[in-house]
Amino acid sequence: MKRKQHLPEKICADCKRPFKWRRKWKQCWDQVRYCSSRCRRDKRTRAIQKITEPDGVAP
Repeated sequence: MKRKQHLPEKICADCKRPFKWRRKWKQCWDQVRYCSSRCRRDKRTRAIQKITEPDGVAP
């Protein structure tokens, strides 16, 4: 019997949190970069915020 604790894991390119393999990613696991649709959608917003905020400190 397979256990969920042995699933492959990656780090999200946006939020830097770990996420595990899902069945819906079976065919495209090598191309998956984001843990959720929110991270995929917000990638541009966060990149722009990093550029406009000096040293990562919000005004």
